[in-house]
Amino acid sequence: MLNRFAMALVLAAGLTLAGCGSGTSESSTTGTTGTTASGGGAGKSGGKTYKVTVIPKGMSHEFWKTIHAGANDAAAEFGAEITFKGPANEGDRQAQIDIVDNTVSAGTDAIVLAPLDADGLKKPVDNAISKKIPVVIIDSALNGSGFASFVATDNEKGGAMAADEMIKRLNGKGKIVVLKYAIGSASTEAREKGFEDEIKAKGSGIQIVSDNQYAGDTADKAQKKSEDMLATLKGPDGKLTIDGIFCPNESSTVGMLATLRAHSWNGKVHFIGFDSSEKEVEGLKAGDIDATVVQNPYKIGYEGVHEAIKALKGEKNEARVDTGATLITKETMDSPENQKLLKPKQV
Repeated sequence: MLNRFAMALVLAAGLTLAGCGSGTSESSTTGTTGTTASGGGAGKSGGKTYKVTVIPKGMSHEFWKTIHAGANDAAAEFGAEITFKGPANEGDRQAQIDIVDNTVSAGTDAIVLAPLDADGLKKPVDNAISKKIPVVIIDSALNGSGFASFVATDNEKGGAMAADEMIKRLNGKGKIVVLKYAIGSASTEAREKGFEDEIKAKGSGIQIVSDNQYAGDTADKAQKKSEDMLATLKGPDGKLTIDGIFCPNESSTVGMLATLRAHSWNGKVHFIGFDSSEKEVEGLKAGDIDATVVQNPYKIGYEGVHEAIKALKGEKNEARVDTGATLITKETMDSPENQKLLKPKQV
């Protein structure tokens, strides 16, 4: 037992040293980055430090950096060593599949996973569960069963909150577009569904004129897609012929914001986004974003690791942990509660 623990510490030290040059450790075979952090509460787990691998959808977005912070704090509180490792590119499903497979082969006590694809990650998760490795799903749903818990925002409800705000801003009538994120991403698909269903149910005077375009996994890709989408929706005078825009995540919101500003359309069309980042907060303050639906990624990371440790200790898991969502506008952004959500702790 001591030898095994010593080897784990050596491995953790190796990962940390590998990242000293650039701030990350990258694997050329999977295109991943990873960091390891040890919790300080081993005594609370009966003297055992659990090894928990947290696998996000990606490593660059601020959302995942806040999830990392929550995971680290749960590790410190409940006695765990965290390895945080995800694809370098958020759209790289195969890289995430490889990370899960390699984690299972190398050995870990538990996995906390934000699946990039609701179906594509099912087989590697089933393999982990078959080897008695508890798996907690966070952020985005996975089709299947057997995992210990699902910790996430009620994304469909969050989309409906955005729709209600859009209906209010438009006084129940107008033309709008939805720039979607990516096919197979359960969390954003739920937000898009919640938004469109609510518009259809309560905004009979609002017409969705485009909802079949996908932003992609980065803000740069989202900006290019926004350019292409809006180019077909402007009149001879260069003004937009639509009244509202909804984007379902950080990168799509940031990319759309850049396009609106590049053409001086900012502030001239109602724009509701999702998530919180430095650029989104600045856009909200400037009045270029009417509202954003903000999740609690810190809580997602914290509760994900907490549920994993509960599973390892044989305690009862919560099948579903709803970590909440809040719609924030320029008028409400300065409240202490909303400032904590807009500027959360990060790693």
